[in-house]
Amino acid sequence: MSIFKRLRDLTMSNLYSLIEKAEDPVKLTDQYLRDMQDDLEEAEKAVAAQIALEKKFKQLYEEQEALVAKREEQAHIAAQAQNIDLARRALEEKKTAASKAAEYKASYEQNKLAADNLREKLEEMRKQISELKNKRETLAARVNAAKAQKKINQTMSGFSNDSAMAGLKRMEEKALQLEAEAEASGEVYKKEKSLDDEIASLSKDKQVEDELAALMKKYEG
Repeated sequence: MSIFKRLRDLTMSNLYSLIEKAEDPVKLTDQYLRDMQDDLEEAEKAVAAQIALEKKFKQLYEEQEALVAKREEQAHIAAQAQNIDLARRALEEKKTAASKAAEYKASYEQNKLAADNLREKLEEMRKQISELKNKRETLAARVNAAKAQKKINQTMSGFSNDSAMAGLKRMEEKALQLEAEAEASGEVYKKEKSLDDEIASLSKDKQVEDELAALMKKYEG
């Protein structure tokens, strides 16, 4: 993949639209982040190489400019010494250096323009990656919240009012059944008293009646 291809082919708005429609938006976002990170590393290398060219031609241009100044100074020195041949050579080399300086300057300006353009695109890519990372965090929070809500809804769906009332009614019926069984067991116990218990009961009742009769006789008349 060429440098910045993904940046050219897919705008962030289109990317966000695709992510929103994805079955697993977080997973898709992570994949795009990995791809864009790979592109970013490739782009950084390309920008570094372009900057190196810019600096190289700038250095060559400045060297030739310095040589032009130097040869002109030497031409003046030779002329003052009345050395025509030496002055001519100095001026010829000055001309050659000036020509090279013009070429190097043009190359420097061209490469600087390309480097500046790549710097801007690189900064744009970094910004988009940062935005996508923020988008990823938002998506992850939304997905987790949606999953939690779904789980809560599924759990609560088993606790409808009808089922709760039915459960209470079954508990009430069970309680009534246990109470009835307890009462019935008491009746059985009463009916199953032993002969000794019944005789003792009669004796107990006779004592009360005898005491009552004596009390009433005391207050007759």
